[in-house]
Amino acid sequence: MPPLTFIFFTVLIDMLGYGMILPLLPFYVQEQQGGAAIVGGLSAFYAALQLLSGPTLGALSDRYGRKPVLLLCLLGTGVAYTLFGLANSLPWLFLATLLDGLTGNNLSTAYAYVADITTPQERSRGMGIVGAGFGVGLMVGPALGGVLTPYGLHAPAFAAAALALLNTLYGFFFLPESLPPERRTQHRASYSGLGQLGQLLRLPALRHDLLIIFLLNLAFSGLQTNFPLFSAARFGWDARANGLFFGFLGVIGVLTQGVLYLRLQPRFGEKKLLSFGLLFLSLGLMGMSLAPQGWMLLPVVGMAVFASSLATPSISGLVSLHAPQNAQGALMGGQQILFSLAAIFGPLLAGLSFEHLSPVAPYALGSLLTLLAWGAAKRGSQG
Repeated sequence: MPPLTFIFFTVLIDMLGYGMILPLLPFYVQEQQGGAAIVGGLSAFYAALQLLSGPTLGALSDRYGRKPVLLLCLLGTGVAYTLFGLANSLPWLFLATLLDGLTGNNLSTAYAYVADITTPQERSRGMGIVGAGFGVGLMVGPALGGVLTPYGLHAPAFAAAALALLNTLYGFFFLPESLPPERRTQHRASYSGLGQLGQLLRLPALRHDLLIIFLLNLAFSGLQTNFPLFSAARFGWDARANGLFFGFLGVIGVLTQGVLYLRLQPRFGEKKLLSFGLLFLSLGLMGMSLAPQGWMLLPVVGMAVFASSLATPSISGLVSLHAPQNAQGALMGGQQILFSLAAIFGPLLAGLSFEHLSPVAPYALGSLLTLLAWGAAKRGSQG
């Protein structure tokens, strides 16, 4: 298996497990006589751990190599999913969440591995393949979990654990190290996400890119959490209609990042694809706010997801090209901090504007934020 394919499957398996476990977590809690507050507490606990662990794992990979950190993440994930399957009390569920939160965030290291093994011309294509693994896992995970639940509520957890542990074994024997000792950082790295973000901000070439990353994710992150409220209030859609719609969007995202991007990037380059993606994402979000009938969401949201799937690997590739080779893990970790901050504030901004302005306000506001990101991209390309 080529290294890039292994990284694809590493991210895919991680997100498959996440997609299988997340919808079942409330049922696991209910089994142990817990309620909605416990479910919310577990989710918040997991998000906080991910915010802390991603940058730390990326910095560790700069110092000790990508392979041991990736294998540690896979092993920790496999053990965590096993604990979910065996959990017979709330403390066991919190222990499983703790372990998965600390080891499950392997995206920073995965992106750094891609940066190690690709040329600058191939960098964004590699990022697109990782993004495709992320999208396929999120799309297929919930469906696979639903197929397995007739065999027992905990069957998906054991299936996810088996996939992670098998991938760990394969990686141990066959995955080559991408960062040789002479290219590893020799100084004491910052394991703080804010410290790594500070490292990024000290690189003048990256400042426009960081602003684009934050604005892009701030605009788009509210879509998943707010959309069911929007579609119900505006068009009367139920849970089934929303589920089918998100499946449709997942297919578009996977095909764009996993197939189309690989063909478009060599021809147009990251900067043009980023500019195109941001502009059409802004148009798609504005189209959502103006659509008078539900069926019209299919083309406009499809265009928004297509555009976002072009912009995201492009900006990740540009950041990687500007980063020092021996600090890819730390700097990718700093980038993940921006993703996490946007994931916190984006849904909050969408919820407040939905409640206090109108159901369409989050998408009009998202369109404006993305237009600002497009302006930053244009200015950066001229600078």
